[in-house]
Amino acid sequence: MKETRSHPPAILVVDDEAGIRRFVRTALEAATCVVSDADCAARARIELGARVPDLLILDLGLPDEDGLAVLASLRAWSEMPVLVLSARSDEHDKVAALDAGADDYLTKPFGIAELQARVRALLRRSLRPAERQDSVRFGDIEVDLVQRRVTRHGEPVHLTPIEFKLLCHLIAHTGRVLTHRQLLTAVWGPNHVERNHYLRVYMGGLRRKLERTPAFPAHILTESGVGYRLVP
Repeated sequence: MKETRSHPPAILVVDDEAGIRRFVRTALEAATCVVSDADCAARARIELGARVPDLLILDLGLPDEDGLAVLASLRAWSEMPVLVLSARSDEHDKVAALDAGADDYLTKPFGIAELQARVRALLRRSLRPAERQDSVRFGDIEVDLVQRRVTRHGEPVHLTPIEFKLLCHLIAHTGRVLTHRQLLTAVWGPNHVERNHYLRVYMGGLRRKLERTPAFPAHILTESGVGYRLVP
């Protein structure tokens, strides 16, 4: 995984299908991760408390308890990255998992390369220092978070206060899928969680100002029916 750690990343895989656990273990051990696994929610809770891994890969359809309950209890004491694996492909299930605190969602079946890429992204984000960055660069864009200035190719870009706040929230969660509800709550407040058209308008404005080809964005990506993701 080529991460700057004093130890190989430790990952806990929770899935009731032995074949999936073997597949994921093989893929991640090939990427120099240390992998442990559990086949039910009860065992997952024991492993989480005993090992405190660097990342949790969690199936939602566990035999003894819904995976969302495991996620909710974990979020009461830990911010460790969580990648949900699930055969549930409905947008409602994805949104529920992300709103509950998952960092990313991968629908079964999936390939080794995509799994490894998602894990690398989550591990990179977990290594970032907690202190605030003064500036962020992605593509042709530089964002000065202190002076509240945005430039593209070195030229100033005017963002409205709402656009800047939205961009900052995306930056703070780079690589993570943020649901419509999460973005609306963070930028407009809890009384606006149903107003998805706000996001469409302002995301369109950000893309026109920041993306080289707004119709085919490279950085501000749409997760259809779910939300948005900033990719540096």
